[in-house]
This record gives sequence, structure tokens and C-alpha cells, in this order.
Amino acid sequence: MKRRHLMLGSLAAATPLSGVRAQAAWPNKPVRFIVPFAPGGGTDTVSRLICDHLGKTFGQSFVVDNKGGAGGNIGTVEIARAAPDGYTLGLISVASHTLNPRLYTKLPYDPDKDIVGVSLLATLVNLLGVTLKLPVDNVAELIALCKKEPGKYSFASSGPGSSLHLSGELFKAMAGVDIIHVPYKGAGAAYGDLIAGTVQMMFANMPSMLPQVRGGKVKGLGVTSAERSKAAPDIPAIAETLPGYVATSWYGLGTPAGTPEPIVAKLEAAIGEALATPEIQRRWKDDLGLDMPTPGRAAFAAFVAADRKAWEPAVKAAGVKLD
Repeated sequence: MKRRHLMLGSLAAATPLSGVRAQAAWPNKPVRFIVPFAPGGGTDTVSRLICDHLGKTFGQSFVVDNKGGAGGNIGTVEIARAAPDGYTLGLISVASHTLNPRLYTKLPYDPDKDIVGVSLLATLVNLLGVTLKLPVDNVAELIALCKKEPGKYSFASSGPGSSLHLSGELFKAMAGVDIIHVPYKGAGAAYGDLIAGTVQMMFANMPSMLPQVRGGKVKGLGVTSAERSKAAPDIPAIAETLPGYVATSWYGLGTPAGTPEPIVAKLEAAIGEALATPEIQRRWKDDLGLDMPTPGRAAFAAFVAADRKAWEPAVKAAGVKLD
């Protein structure tokens, strides 16, 4: 009997130790990183840069998998329902955690219960760009033109209910203009029409719009933050013409709920290290027009709570409900 008890005790002691060893070995195969949006936009660019850094940190491939559609819900659901083993991660954003819970009557995931917000990756403003063919050089002139010819001009977005769509709807409401919303399947798909003048304006995330402006393909009229962006201080804030206008965005890293704490802690630390590197800081500021957030789970939770309150005026102004 004593020998039997000793054996059982040894097995019981060995079980948690083997679990720790298994977790300590993570990752020992490629990790899938779901991006809930089409390639070609800011979400894709940031995800690939972060995955490259994580791959170097952990010595395994972090593979970007674009799963666009339904305002980001299709890819976000895959993140939420994936096995919580650390081998499926994904990009979370203002869409998944702030806007979609307010816009969709039946959301197929719970952002607070089904996904662990590991860390913010970037905060950013949207940038209003207009085709070179439009005879305006600032927001005041744009508003005057749209009021002179109501219903003639259109603005593109990456899809209904996106932060880019709602940026436009808030602009319409506050400026008192009648412009037509034209949704595309991702921001990347809209740029050809914007440059050609098929659509006249577009609110887009800084990482994808700023290069178009700097390349002379479109005119950048205003950013959607309360003040000018440090990344593009030469571009006025829309709020300088429309006081109180604010519509900002963010990207973060999420894992399925139930992912082992040691893995989440490793990811949290790795993101903090990545955001502190001179290379990422340079790319964020100089190339992509992103603002550096405070990393970590605690900062993420506090940020999202404030973000939901900040977007309330835009959601109400849009009057959009999606299914």
C-alpha cells in the first residue's frame, strides 16, 4: 500500500511539471496570425512587421493569414474559437472591440470573454485624402464644395461599419454635407478608384494613406485626431475646421481565451520588447504615421474602456446597424 501511494504521489507531482515543460517549449512549430481584413491596408502592414519580430524572438515562423469580411467579424470569430494553445493569435482592433459590438445586433463572439487582449500594438489616426482632380486644398474648401453640389461627391471606405466609414459619417453630420458612402472590400481595393477620381475622397488609416499623400497621388486634407499627428505635423486636424471632430483607431494583439498564462506572458513581454526597438519605433513614426502605445494587458483594458466612450458620438451620428 505504501508503495502504491508513493507511485500515485509521484505521478501527481509529475503531471504539473510535464505541463510546465510543454508550455516552456512554446512555440515549437509555426504560429498562425489571423488578420481579419484584406491585404493591402494598415492592418496587414503592421501585422507583418510584428510577426517578423516575433519570429526572430521565438525562432519560429509567425504566419499572417488574412481573413477579411463582415467588418472583421469573420477573422475575429476564428481567433475567438481557435484552440487556446498559443498557435493561433490575431490582430484585434477598434472594429472588433469597440465598433462591432455596438453596430451588430448579433455579434458571433464576445470581445471581453472570448479573446484575451495581450497588448496594444499601435494607436493611429485616420487621414482624409482626396483625389488630385478635386479643386480643393483644405477641409473648409471641401465642405464648401460639397454644400454647393449636394449628393454629387462620394467617399470610399474599407467597408460598412468600419472606423473609416464612421469617420466619414461623423464628418457628414458635423459638416452638414451630403456625400455618398461607397464601401469597398478593404482599403487597398479603393485606392485605384480614389487616385482615378471615380470616388472623390476617402478616410483611411495612416499607414496606407500617408504613403499615397507623400507620393503625390492624393491630397491629404486632415487627420481625425483632436490635434495634429506627430507623424505628419504638416497636415491639419479636421478639428481645426470642425471643433470636436475626433475619430481615432488602434491595433492590438489577441489570443483565444484560455490560452495558458505562461504563453500569454511571453507574448506580452515580446510585444513590449518589439515596441521598444529603434527599428519598430522608426517604422511606426517615420514610415507609417503610427503612434506608440503603452504595451501590456493592463494598459490595453484601460484603453479599450476609454475608447468605447470616445466613439459613442460617431456611432450615433452614423445611425448604422448591421447584421
